[in-house]
Amino acid sequence: MTIPAAPSRPPFTIKGWHVAAGVVAFFAVVVTVDMSFLVIAYRTHPGQVEAKPYETGLIYNAELERMRVQDALGWRAGARATPAGLEVLLEDRDGAPLADLTVSALLQRPATEQGRAQVRLTQIEPGRYQAALPLTGAWDVRIDATDGTGRRIVAERRLTWP
Repeated sequence: MTIPAAPSRPPFTIKGWHVAAGVVAFFAVVVTVDMSFLVIAYRTHPGQVEAKPYETGLIYNAELERMRVQDALGWRAGARATPAGLEVLLEDRDGAPLADLTVSALLQRPATEQGRAQVRLTQIEPGRYQAALPLTGAWDVRIDATDGTGRRIVAERRLTWP
């Protein structure tokens, strides 16, 4: 008497649902990794944009030192868009006007370098400086003021003219 052979298991074959599950799993992993990178990038981005990031990175420590010295100095700058142009108000730590400074401003559009201009402001009264400019729209203004001894303040503002 012979013992019947156990039924053999059929060999594994890839079916259509195996392929579909593999494709879905592959893209799920890719999307998960991409989303993780996006979340990490957004959480760590400081929000600053530079036209020349490499060059800015090279002088980063010098810029931090300049800002530390400026904070210790305690000078404050305010800027406003007037129908006549740009007006800058400069005060010391106690709110007293800063007179007889050399003040200049770099104006540029937020999205382009077209129309970029460097202007020198004139003192119209102690602590108040002005430049006549026929401007319209939004402009980024970088104000640079220096006294006779080399003490300096740099301030950046975004102003909008009608």
